[in-house]
Amino acid sequence: MSLLVVGLSHRSAPVSILERASLPADTQAKLLQDSLAAEPAAEATVLATCNRIELYADVDKFHAGVAELSTLLAQHSGVGLDELTPYLYVHYEDRAVHHLFSVACGLDSMVVGEGQVLGQIKDALALGQELHTAGRLLNDLFQQALRVGKRAHSETGIDRAGQSLVTFGLEQLAQDTAVETWARGKRALVIGAGSMSSLAAATLARAGVAEIVVANRTLARAERLAEILAEPGGTGVTARAAEMVAVGDELRRADVVVSCTGATGLVLTGDAVAAAAEGRDEPLYLLDLAMPRDIDAAVHRIPGARLVDIESLADASADAPMAADVDQVRSIVSDEVAAFGAAQRAAHITPTVVALRTMAADVVASEVARLEGRLPGLDDKQRAEITQTVRRVVDKLLHAPTVRVKQLASEPGGAGYADALRTLFDLDPETVASVSRADLNDADVKNRGRV
Repeated sequence: MSLLVVGLSHRSAPVSILERASLPADTQAKLLQDSLAAEPAAEATVLATCNRIELYADVDKFHAGVAELSTLLAQHSGVGLDELTPYLYVHYEDRAVHHLFSVACGLDSMVVGEGQVLGQIKDALALGQELHTAGRLLNDLFQQALRVGKRAHSETGIDRAGQSLVTFGLEQLAQDTAVETWARGKRALVIGAGSMSSLAAATLARAGVAEIVVANRTLARAERLAEILAEPGGTGVTARAAEMVAVGDELRRADVVVSCTGATGLVLTGDAVAAAAEGRDEPLYLLDLAMPRDIDAAVHRIPGARLVDIESLADASADAPMAADVDQVRSIVSDEVAAFGAAQRAAHITPTVVALRTMAADVVASEVARLEGRLPGLDDKQRAEITQTVRRVVDKLLHAPTVRVKQLASEPGGAGYADALRTLFDLDPETVASVSRADLNDADVKNRGRV
């Protein structure tokens, strides 16, 4: 295993850099394809959220891998390498596994304990599988990260350590008032119809807003979300869809606005918000969850408007209290990292053990055939008994060393045992490689159906 992750997040980079470095879906696909075309990477997938961009790869050379992945991130993000490099972090092998498991558990999130990142990890794996850039290592890693994240949320109270970014943002808007009290009876405008916007709309509906207007570039998606919100079996709130061209009019009627789109430019300008906020008895509340930002940062200075965006959320969450459950989650992560490393090291030697047993079976078959040539009078029963006896002898001779070598290989520093086994028994490298390819193909077929 030579797992490498190169990335940047809200912990390493200012919001201004994260905004510029955001990766649209088509850019993510091109980044993965170019990563595999680069010599050091055999597998790759990208985890891109509103506050992190991370490129995961299986590399054969550490320094060359870091240089190549950093260059590719710079090229596809549009931020120059010299400017981007100070904000990049690098994790390798077990540290990379530890990092992803921590991310999956919400320990590295802007709001500790939030669970939305699990869906984003699932999407990252699905993209790698769809493009065939995620092989056995990344399939195993991301599948296990999802299981570790779910375990952390089910076995601990990490959810109490923080809330989802949506809930936390709404709490920041409400300040010292409960969200349910603050939101009751308000008219809400939700801009965007993706997963984050849908979650915001559902959260507002449960909090008791009177009406939700969903605006989206694709009207059909806005209509579908509005239908779901208004269904009797859903939230039951009054909801309708609007085209993006109507956002200005809807803004003037709204009390609270949540925006999270994939737009590369501003969706709401300072002038538009200033016009909508003028003359109100209560502030116009705006929550910007997009990266890059949807709402002009100048809104922070507009009288009659209160804006909470990714940057202000980062400042607020830095002071959020940590729950005692965080220590328990960290313990889970450490245990799972050790188990994953042991499993990967053990799996690394499996093709060699399989090749050894294949070679032994070939030797048995050859010797039995030679014996039949020298003793042509053997009947079927005698031949079967001799064959079975030889096989048992070989199995008994191989059992202890192959079991022990798997145990040794699973321990830290055990990677060299596979090389030693190949050398001692003069195993054909191509035979070992063919077993590895067969295992990889089987794993790929299985994992594509598990996401």
